[in-house]
Amino acid sequence: MARGFEFFRLNANWLSVGALLMFLSSFGQTFFISLFAGEIRDEFGLSHGQWGGIYTLGTAVSAAVMVWAGGLTDRFRVRTLAPVVLVLLAGACTWMATAQSAWVLPGVILALRFCGQGMTSHVAVVAMSRWFVKTRGRALSVALLGFAVGEALLPIVFVWLMGPVGWRSLWMVAAAMALLGIPILIALLRNERTPQSMARENQAPGMGGRHWTRGQAFRHRLFWFMVPALLGPSAFNTAFFFQQVHFAEIKGWAHLELVALFPVFTAMSIGAMVISGWALDKWGTARLMPMYQLPMVAAFIAFSMASSPAGALVGLFFLAVTTGANSTLINAFWAEFYGTGHIGAIKAMAAAVMVLGSAIGPGITGVLIDLGVGLEVQYLGVAAYFLLATLMMTIGVLGARQDLPVAA
Repeated sequence: MARGFEFFRLNANWLSVGALLMFLSSFGQTFFISLFAGEIRDEFGLSHGQWGGIYTLGTAVSAAVMVWAGGLTDRFRVRTLAPVVLVLLAGACTWMATAQSAWVLPGVILALRFCGQGMTSHVAVVAMSRWFVKTRGRALSVALLGFAVGEALLPIVFVWLMGPVGWRSLWMVAAAMALLGIPILIALLRNERTPQSMARENQAPGMGGRHWTRGQAFRHRLFWFMVPALLGPSAFNTAFFFQQVHFAEIKGWAHLELVALFPVFTAMSIGAMVISGWALDKWGTARLMPMYQLPMVAAFIAFSMASSPAGALVGLFFLAVTTGANSTLINAFWAEFYGTGHIGAIKAMAAAVMVLGSAIGPGITGVLIDLGVGLEVQYLGVAAYFLLATLMMTIGVLGARQDLPVAA
């Protein structure tokens, strides 16, 4: 306990930066944007399919932009880059607040997803991965608590305010909050490190004792064995929450009965995130990665078979286990296997795959619903997908971990 307190005391500024950025990334995350789905569809006369298509298009393009923009974290300090990103995020929120035509919505979603889910969270996790080596798991866990706080509090507050304040005004509130984060960030980073963030001797090499470039990582077989595991959680977590209203309808539950379980899900995710961060520092990603998505198999089987909200809670428990672990393990994985020298560019490539997953998940499930394939059948297929993803990830990691430095 004393060692943990000392860790937080010595690193409070840098950990707070990660948590603040992850909290502010909420304004570009699905859980936040979806709060306004009904108002946006009513305002612009959109069907569920049209709104879902706009969301998928904007998110997919943001994934492509991330491949290029994410590498900026290897060239610029967080103190320099993060304020620019937050200004852009505030601009995206303002654009949503003032949008007058459905034709601009793909651009608005692109801006929100790129600046929020994409770059704001990317800057945070790259900073934690580079600034911390032996305590990387704990650092990522602390930073990601910022996202958990946003996920738990912002929906309640903004939905409560939507009636008296109006949805457009609330997007202006989000823009103001993003801008207010800038002076706090600058104050926390008065003594920020160099763009490489740590002295040369503290850089952590990856496989073969070297720092891999993005091109080398892209051509390495391990990256391609990891792609299904990168796509899966972002695609089907997003799809589950995106289709929550329809899911409650086909189960015969009130939507509120399902939503009431979400704070429990958030709490369980936080617990899984903290535990996985501790386990990461103790055993490393090479031992943990092959098994961490197996709870997703149980989660989607439970969702498919659930006959009551209690059954859905069982599914949410298993979903939370992987969601929490995914927050720390996948971000630390790239640094451990490919080194920290070019971690920003490599992480951006992986983040683009995950953002793409969050774009295609709602689209796939929506099309299948229109074709008559119900969510209960789909979720059994999703469970099978995670079995396949786990198999491929296991083959890739077991084949590559023998090349890790002894210290890893």
